[in-house]
Amino acid sequence: MADLGVIGLIRGLYVARWCARIGVRVTALCDSDPARLTEAAREFPDALRTARWQDLLAPEAGLDGVLLAHDFDRHAEPAVAFLDRGIHVLSETAACTTEREGRALVAAAERGSASYSFAENYVTHAHVRAIRRIVRDGGIGTPQLIESDYLHGASPEDIAAMIGDPAHWRGRIPSTAYCTHALSPVLDVTGAWPVEVSAFPVTAERRPAAVVLMVRLSDGGLAVTRQSFLQGEPDSHWHWFSVRGSRGLAESVRAAGDRCWHVRLRRDAWATADGRGAYEEELTPPALRLAAGGGAPGGPRTVEVPRHDEGTALIADAFRACMEEGAAPRVPVRPAVAASLVGTSAAVSLAEGGRAVAVPDVRSWPGHRETGHREIGPASEFPA
Repeated sequence: MADLGVIGLIRGLYVARWCARIGVRVTALCDSDPARLTEAAREFPDALRTARWQDLLAPEAGLDGVLLAHDFDRHAEPAVAFLDRGIHVLSETAACTTEREGRALVAAAERGSASYSFAENYVTHAHVRAIRRIVRDGGIGTPQLIESDYLHGASPEDIAAMIGDPAHWRGRIPSTAYCTHALSPVLDVTGAWPVEVSAFPVTAERRPAAVVLMVRLSDGGLAVTRQSFLQGEPDSHWHWFSVRGSRGLAESVRAAGDRCWHVRLRRDAWATADGRGAYEEELTPPALRLAAGGGAPGGPRTVEVPRHDEGTALIADAFRACMEEGAAPRVPVRPAVAASLVGTSAAVSLAEGGRAVAVPDVRSWPGHRETGHREIGPASEFPA
């Protein structure tokens, strides 16, 4: 059983709960806010508590892995430090904010024994997994146009409190930076890499609350992503996803309630077997169950995962497998850095009126390269 440290106890506490449910020991807690530390200690009373992440580097902390879930733009430095100590890293939301940070992170992840995993739960949500299966099985042909929204329907007052406060990380980062939840599913489903990006503001403010990115992919496809604060947020964990291929369409259903996780599959008449009419189907992802630690004799205990939590639970379980079994990361370091650097390049484009800006080619950087993403679920999980 692996021992995990958690840095950042807002989002981090949510992920830590899932780690504990599947059998990972949460043995260290870190946050600069004493009240958060005290609150988290009620759930994990035996865990070490500290305000400094550097304290968790010490051998006496005894960590197998660490979850970085503190400020969005401050993950690269601790990630490199923990990797160099042989401690597996699970990093939330952004891998890096500059190319220099990205190069250092790739080098650290690929030179040592510890693994780097991106805590990108949007690639493992039910609707994205279903569409990935359809695309990988050739169900809609070659992907051509991919659309991906990561949107929050917040009030003007709540938006101003976040992006207008320089003490809040959202007030520090460019409007384009938080592109990873929208873009990572694009890269994961297609297997492509970002080549160049153009960024456009949705509104005319100096710092727009929402932006649209147009990303040219290495396979020739185009991704259009919309991110941050716009009304009409999707029920499927703030995410809507669509892939138009050369022979059909697969997209998450625009609906409220449970149907928001369903997937609409369509092939027009010419692309169907008999050519007599369009084919359309709505796919319902099956319920997800994961093995949990401490199961009764005779077999592992299983936990049924609520639909809204599936992405996080699967990422937590994949990281457990990295720490305990030496498994490959679900989202490894190079795709994580590539997605993060789209936000950096897009900031340049936004400042220059939407000019297409090249994204650093993370594939070409020297070092040992991962062979690909680890599959989640059996091949028959989602019929194409």
